Amino acid sequence: MSVATFNQTRPKDSFTGHVDVLIVGAGISGLGMGHYLATTLPGKSFAILDGRDAIGGTWDLFRYPGIRSDSDLHTFGYEFKPWTSDNAIADAHEILDYLHEVIEEDDLGRRIYLQHKIVKADFSSETARWTVTVERDGQQWEVTCAFLFGATGYYDYASGYTPHFEGQEDFGGVIVHPQSWPEDLDYRGKEVVVIGSGATAVTLIPAMADDAGHITMLQRSPSYVMPLPRKDPIANTLRKVLPEKAAYAATRRFNIGKGRFIYNLCQRHPNVAKRIIRSANVKFLPEDFDVATHFTPSYNPWDQRLCAVPDADLFRAIGSGRASVVTDKIVRFTKTGILLESGRELNADIIVTATGLNVKLFGGIEVSVDGEVKDPSESLVYKAFMLSGIPNLAFMFGYTNSSWTLKVGLVCDHLCRMLAYMDQHGYTTVMPVADDPGMQTRPMLDFSAGYILRAADGLPRQGDSGPWTIEMDYWADHARLRAGSVDDAALRFSAVDRAAVGSGAAR
Repeated sequence: MSVATFNQTRPKDSFTGHVDVLIVGAGISGLGMGHYLATTLPGKSFAILDGRDAIGGTWDLFRYPGIRSDSDLHTFGYEFKPWTSDNAIADAHEILDYLHEVIEEDDLGRRIYLQHKIVKADFSSETARWTVTVERDGQQWEVTCAFLFGATGYYDYASGYTPHFEGQEDFGGVIVHPQSWPEDLDYRGKEVVVIGSGATAVTLIPAMADDAGHITMLQRSPSYVMPLPRKDPIANTLRKVLPEKAAYAATRRFNIGKGRFIYNLCQRHPNVAKRIIRSANVKFLPEDFDVATHFTPSYNPWDQRLCAVPDADLFRAIGSGRASVVTDKIVRFTKTGILLESGRELNADIIVTATGLNVKLFGGIEVSVDGEVKDPSESLVYKAFMLSGIPNLAFMFGYTNSSWTLKVGLVCDHLCRMLAYMDQHGYTTVMPVADDPGMQTRPMLDFSAGYILRAADGLPRQGDSGPWTIEMDYWADHARLRAGSVDDAALRFSAVDRAAVGSGAAR
């Protein structure tokens, strides 16, 4: 389905009324949940609401040069829909095309309401319903649903993380954050400095290098960067000899195992992993390049996410002389560039602050139960998709050490089985309850990335055992979510009088 066709089929009027499941977010998680509802629970009414004017979430929001996945699409894509492009590391437009195909195949277009921002949601224990406040074009109104699913991603779509740099008001050029990339930014022949060393920075550098006069990656400290082939030779070979679905399933399973092997190697044998990564870097960088300074972090591999560079494009840009890396600390911005702690000044016409994201759980929606506003940091995460003390609410939060969306299929399948179980037994409410006062807790994410550390105090926590732990292992989650029972001692199921709730469903 093309964008034009989608815009012709989606509803133009505002969403009103009641649905069984309200999905917040029309990105890869929200559309995935739509697929599972449409195919496994066809009797359930649902709608997908998104505050933006286009589907795709991350893949439509970010418009900076070179925007692409940093995971292979055989694991980043859906379990139910084969990825058939030759490119395993895919550009944003390829991913958006893939998502539009899902919309068409599952007839989701008629259920997607754009420019519908969810402001707050209050659950009534008396009616077993959420009353959700929606905003569009400055107007607010209320809708209701039995179950609320947050597919809002993990970061603030309104703005990225941009620390204040001393003297930035004096800079005579242009300062840009990748999350707010201007459509008319002309960097041809310009001196560009990209501040940062993460996935966004290593994507921008080679994408801009051909047209910029020169581009410099300025980093306070280095990240681990690993070259990967853009095209997966195993996947593309299997597609030639096996049926499409069988080839995809085999590739997906192999890549899940490969990713887990690499992660475990990095965690258990970090020195071995360091040598492998260094060897790969040296292979593609100039002979006299200072790898120790610019590509050897102080932490172990996978203590933070590895940065993937397809076909070693970053290293090739550096080798060609079109790009360079500077590892130093910023003292201040000047009129013509950036003054560094070493005393060196980098000249710049354009400064790109690839300094990260602001984490925002559940899109910043104010959630309350019977009028009492809930603080997520006071809840424990149940099986990584529900919160203690909050009924009939689920959300998607993916993996930090592999493809984020590997968890989409597991969570959506488990939630659909939970909804079917509730219907079978006449339940209208389900709520995780952490009733062990002696349970030890720790942060939801054991990850040292700056964007996680900045947000840690506002995130829910995890426990030390049972369904209260966060698994960063696909197969552990597979056993718990795909193979595991819906009925659980930590869940409290209950029912209200269905006649009192009413049945006005919008399909």
